[in-house]
Amino acid sequence: MTKKNPPIRSKKPGKTTGLALAGNTQTVATSGPQFAQPVPTPDPTGYQVKHVSDKAAYAILDSEKGSLLPRAFPAGPAAEPALALADAIGSNGPATEAAITSAGQIVFHALGDTGNTTSATAENTVTDKLVSDFAEEQPGSVPAFCYNLGDVVYSFGEAAYYYDQFYDPYRNYPAPIFAIPGNHDGMVAPNSTTPSLQAFLANFCDYADHDFHRTPEAGSLARTAGKQPGVYFTLEAPFVRILGLYSNCLEDPGVISSQKNSNRPYPGLSDVQLDYLQAALKRIKTEAFAGAVLIAVHHPPYVAVTDTSAGANTAGKHYGSPLMLADIDAACAATGVWPHAVLSGHAHNYQRFTRHWDGRETPYVICGNGGHAHARLTKKGAPALRTPAVQDPLSNGEDQVVFENYDDQDYGYLRIIVNATQLRIEYHPASDGEAAKTPDDVVTVDLASRTLA
Repeated sequence: MTKKNPPIRSKKPGKTTGLALAGNTQTVATSGPQFAQPVPTPDPTGYQVKHVSDKAAYAILDSEKGSLLPRAFPAGPAAEPALALADAIGSNGPATEAAITSAGQIVFHALGDTGNTTSATAENTVTDKLVSDFAEEQPGSVPAFCYNLGDVVYSFGEAAYYYDQFYDPYRNYPAPIFAIPGNHDGMVAPNSTTPSLQAFLANFCDYADHDFHRTPEAGSLARTAGKQPGVYFTLEAPFVRILGLYSNCLEDPGVISSQKNSNRPYPGLSDVQLDYLQAALKRIKTEAFAGAVLIAVHHPPYVAVTDTSAGANTAGKHYGSPLMLADIDAACAATGVWPHAVLSGHAHNYQRFTRHWDGRETPYVICGNGGHAHARLTKKGAPALRTPAVQDPLSNGEDQVVFENYDDQDYGYLRIIVNATQLRIEYHPASDGEAAKTPDDVVTVDLASRTLA
């Protein structure tokens, strides 16, 4: 097969030339992982592939609400698919991990719902601020990676849009990017024969081989494909383990199992993720891992309740997922290992809750405003929500859930710092600009007691 000419980018600031993505049909082997462009390039002013209207597709999906079913979970290669940060970095991995350990802390980014179908500007506002965090004077404060909480590409995870919605916005991000799929990454358009998660697997999960390579979707950009062992997996790094789950392709709720013992079972699904979660938690206990344990899942267990009279777990356009939370709780109770925090996206805003239960104080953080949209929690003209506020409808009867803080008007991201004793989660709105390094919200967890510091 004849290799096509790579796309050409203009050297003029803010301009791009025609990008014939259809001609990039081959993967390109590389000698190791590559992340940012060798020379930073300016933000694009538009998309290279026009996003076609999804109006007709959503009309069909809306008419089928209630009858839509989740898709089968792609099984991982082991009981606990795991990836060490060092392996994602390649030959420099051991030295990088040693430097993090020597610095006494790890710093990384997290955000979700990053893809945008209409605006290159919105997502690049966030990524420009992300990249500015790499100019830290102290090496120990430089981010080690970014963790995407799902919905990388809208609206149906199409490969054709990966360049505009993922590779180009992150072209100057000089570190690995890991991801769990969101519902839009696994969703399949009506009448489409494309397998669920096809493009996500190709660009983040290297099942076929263990060599580093660039995918056709990256065009001529440097970033290599991810080497995750699956759509659910454990990311191991100094001071932290992140247990990532795939909550499937429904708009709501999130689903990580067959839910066979619930009032809403899905007999066509397996419980492979419950087996994974228990295996990962058991290993944490067996190895007496003393670092931070985070669970990442696209659909949030909680969203703010705005109509307490209805008792619904809803605010804005999205719902919480209590049955999914019950699955997570059951795995934690069975192993005796509980997360220090739970990170999610899906709701297109920032929300933070504290769950008080059995002596633990656990932050549940939504950062779903990574570039796609920011959704108001209240209708226009309605009073703004005041926090903190106890949200009784979210309780399981034994715990207390407090809605602590939110931002429903900006794009933003999380900057997370973990050392030997504490987990600190900062929320930074992109509207503050690259020169501002003061977070708008912060929560700190003591690792030993699992209470807020």
